[in-house]
Amino acid sequence: MAKKGNISSRNLRISDQIQRDLAEMIQRELRDPRLGLVTLQSVTLTPDYAHAKVYFTVLAADAAEVEGILNEKSGYLHSLLYKRLHIHTVPTLRFFHDTSVEQAIEMSKLIKEANSTRAKED
Repeated sequence: MAKKGNISSRNLRISDQIQRDLAEMIQRELRDPRLGLVTLQSVTLTPDYAHAKVYFTVLAADAAEVEGILNEKSGYLHSLLYKRLHIHTVPTLRFFHDTSVEQAIEMSKLIKEANSTRAKED
């Protein structure tokens, strides 16, 4: 994911608005029980606003299947975004499963395990 330090404020405002709108649209418009609980982590835009990478996590569903469903429905979500956003170029959407949360949980478990092993040795 991109660092927020090197992104223009307009780019940040638009990506945040897209994230809020998409989160609402996925919840209300996509009535697919295979989706589970989808949480949008971030949206990164290209400098020309032509493409957007949407990073998500999912609970109670298969991440690969959800990624496929969201990418399949990206055209529909793009058309809904076009009606909501008042910008010249509405970006094409590409969804990616964000594994950073799972990696953080795993790292936390490893640290806890190392600390408990160390406490037993002392």
